[in-house]
Amino acid sequence: MNYELLISRRYLRANRKNAFLNIVTIISVGSVALGVAALIVVMGVMTGYREDLQKRILGVYSDIIIYADVYAQRYLDDVPSYREVMEKVEKIPDVVATTPFTYSQVMLSTSDGGVSGAILRGIEVETAPDVLDIEDYIVTGSLEEITRADGEYPGIILGSVLAETLETGYGDVIFMLSPGESYTSLGFSPKMRRFRVVGIFDSGMYDFDYSFAFIDLAAAQDFFDMGDTVYGIEVKVQDIYDAWNVSRKIETVLDMPFFWPLDWMKMNVDLLEALQMQKEVLSIILIMIVLVAAFNIVSTLIMMVMEKQKEIAILKSIGVSNGGIMRIFIYEGLIIGVLGTLIGVLSGLGLSFILGRSKIISLDPSIYYLSSLPVKIVGTDLLIIVLTSIFLCFLATLYPAWRASRMDPVEAMRYE
Repeated sequence: MNYELLISRRYLRANRKNAFLNIVTIISVGSVALGVAALIVVMGVMTGYREDLQKRILGVYSDIIIYADVYAQRYLDDVPSYREVMEKVEKIPDVVATTPFTYSQVMLSTSDGGVSGAILRGIEVETAPDVLDIEDYIVTGSLEEITRADGEYPGIILGSVLAETLETGYGDVIFMLSPGESYTSLGFSPKMRRFRVVGIFDSGMYDFDYSFAFIDLAAAQDFFDMGDTVYGIEVKVQDIYDAWNVSRKIETVLDMPFFWPLDWMKMNVDLLEALQMQKEVLSIILIMIVLVAAFNIVSTLIMMVMEKQKEIAILKSIGVSNGGIMRIFIYEGLIIGVLGTLIGVLSGLGLSFILGRSKIISLDPSIYYLSSLPVKIVGTDLLIIVLTSIFLCFLATLYPAWRASRMDPVEAMRYE
């Protein structure tokens, strides 16, 4: 061990003559620890919230959606079918799978008087699981049951909040009304058909669970008289963060403007940018807390320099250079900073683990989209926090160390 580090450690040991200085040192360590722990928890919460929200969005929506012109598909001869488009898209190397869908607004009701609007999505059971994660969120029934409904009642899967609103459950029969008109003996009236509830899904996102319902693609095409057309094609890619580039590749093989792609980041750009900005702003605020803690180190070292004037003078008298004096107090400040950072990291990781596992903080899903507070610690974020904290603590040591090195030993020893 070099002598500068040895002396700096001895200076930090208990001093019976000046217990107040020891208390200030402990406060400095605690301030750094508190700032680092708060920064780790907040960064973990923001990262976990963003990734959990992103996962749930991609559980209901795909990485890329290719929207289709339904009118052109049905009435124009030179428009390729959606099956041909799917075959072209699947040949792109970065594309994993595709599935068609329909998308309509309907009114659902029950015989007990429950009524609610819903967004009805027709999906192809054979290919949808390769693109969407909806099966992971089905808590009652299964996706396959929408194609195995009994008798004249096709199957339908409802969101959990939508099912509660309608006061219905698995096995019940509900009525679906569409804005489209059908001709009866009494004239034109809205279309209506009975469906049997064969599943309930719970994505954890209030908006989805409140408004979404799924039926088989063929049943949706029949109910809305769409023929063999769809509203779009959903695409799963290998890397969700490369969806924008894959979307550009898809444009080159599509017949525009009858089919046009849109990636998930562009569809949710406002939400994702708001979350990223919030994370950055909170990080800056919390780094300022660590900076305030670093100023505590400045005051601690200045008081220590004032108390150790005699010792500094003796060290200079026996030949210790100004650089050596500076290193003594720099090491002393770094010991405080590293110790506080280490305690803060352990405290932050422990608190993050408790928050992530216990779910003790609940959220209103109608406001925050999620029902509980997710936490995820990323190694790069943790490394940045540690390095930033130690760097700020290092900067805090420079002025007190420089002041100690400039001390005149003659003046320090004059009244001793």
